[in-house]
Amino acid sequence: MRDAFTRALMREAAKDPKLTLITGDLGFGVLRPFWETYPDQFINAGIAEQAMTGMAAGLAREGHTVLTYSIGNFPTLRCIEQIRNDCAYHDANVKVVCVGGGFVYGSLGMSHHATEDMALMRALPGVTVFTPGDPAEVEAIVPVMLRTPGTCYLRLGRGGEPMVHTAPVENWQLGKALTLRHGKDVALLSAGGILTQTVSAADMLAQQGIDAEVVSFPTIKPIDADKIAELAGRFRHIVTVEEHSVVGGFGSAVSEVLGELGTGCRLHRIGMPDIYSCIVGTQQYLRGEYGLDDKAICEKTLQWMKA
Repeated sequence: MRDAFTRALMREAAKDPKLTLITGDLGFGVLRPFWETYPDQFINAGIAEQAMTGMAAGLAREGHTVLTYSIGNFPTLRCIEQIRNDCAYHDANVKVVCVGGGFVYGSLGMSHHATEDMALMRALPGVTVFTPGDPAEVEAIVPVMLRTPGTCYLRLGRGGEPMVHTAPVENWQLGKALTLRHGKDVALLSAGGILTQTVSAADMLAQQGIDAEVVSFPTIKPIDADKIAELAGRFRHIVTVEEHSVVGGFGSAVSEVLGELGTGCRLHRIGMPDIYSCIVGTQQYLRGEYGLDDKAICEKTLQWMKA
């Protein structure tokens, strides 16, 4: 996802000399093509995320479109007050980019496990929250995000994630979900890099005779309420999957829509329990430990459908 982000950003930087990228002293491998090509549009703010966000807000008031870039919790939780007061409150054209959503940096421990960021960012008034599922969605999102007024949040994985879509995502519109697979028995809804596990779980369900529809939500704010309503009219069970706390994130956003529809559809949320992760390991290991991998998604879905 990082490479897809850099490629898309470079295409946009060529069109807009006031597009400015600020890093919190990281990403030098993946961002190198950007700063070598557009040195006047790149700033290293150092390990000072609060200052980086304040700088971005100031540049935005001078007419720049500014992106801040850092690991997981650092451009979000560490400087949430600056995002709220300096950026979002003033509708500043600042795009906060997190690389390493969820358990990407699982081996570095709880401080690097980004499992509350979506809830916090979507709670801020006026902030648009992007949650791409694979590199194809990233490349579709970046130009849309840069054209979206005000403060935005883009949650990326890391690098090397597989392409889940079989073709480029073209003409994507803000707030629209993407159906990867049609089904008739259950709907699996996914937000973020956990899409790989959701698709794999659908394959496992197919082996059990369950035909699952898979839908990716590249934004959770705004969320595609029309798609949720349409799914609720066709399915008895909807399962949401996110590499994030079950409190306040994607599943919560879907439940808010369903709660006002009043249908008989049952919602089941898969995500990080309401605890802090106290173990370390690879991203896939932690997904398994907390019931977020493809096997767990498949098993839980089967149990819910039998109930």
